[in-house]
Amino acid sequence: MNEKNALAKDINIKELLATLKKRVWVILVIIALSTIAGIVYSSLTVPTPVYETTAKIILGEEADMNTLQVIIKDRIILEKVVEKLALNQDPESLANQINVLRLDESQVVSISVVDSSPERASKIANTVAAVFKDEVPKIMNFDQVNILSSAEIQSKPINGDVNGNRTIIIAFIFGIVAGIGFAFFLDSLDETIKSEKDVEAFLDLPVIGKISKMNKKNTKQHHFESVSSGGEWSVKRQT
Repeated sequence: MNEKNALAKDINIKELLATLKKRVWVILVIIALSTIAGIVYSSLTVPTPVYETTAKIILGEEADMNTLQVIIKDRIILEKVVEKLALNQDPESLANQINVLRLDESQVVSISVVDSSPERASKIANTVAAVFKDEVPKIMNFDQVNILSSAEIQSKPINGDVNGNRTIIIAFIFGIVAGIGFAFFLDSLDETIKSEKDVEAFLDLPVIGKISKMNKKNTKQHHFESVSSGGEWSVKRQT
């Protein structure tokens, strides 16, 4: 019983592989079309990469943390940042790129900047920290401001897969699955007889023998003739 099951399983696998081999061009075309569609889609929908970097400053114990955090994003600070870096934007739009946060109720304040350019994001964060340090003593008569760490240039965007690689990979995998599925669908529509099983299913009769495939070369080299003798037929080969 196990041998029969193993044989049937082997036959099924061979039939599946034969179907895939027969429809290989269909599968390849579907994979190619799906991948191309993924490339086109990703090129049209991939967002502009956005980079974030952070500079940190440390304030003295006597600092009014809430007030100082507001001043960092104030126009009086950001106007000087725009001027120093020759930015083509107003202080209000620059303020939208900056996030100021006090870290864990400490005296440390982070100045995070997001921008489409990692270099520009780093320059803005560091310049905001430097200008704030220079201007705060003039505004509040408070000079306990020190740069704890400078912002570094970040190489990875914060908005994920901006190259669309994931979309292309998904499209490629979808093409493989769709191609194989379509190949089997076409095979299910093919009603031609391909095996002994098909003959038995079609005629509802068992197969008791089969004729081997004849080589065309051999049939040209050898001639066969049928001879009738006593109501029986025999075959003689002529060379």
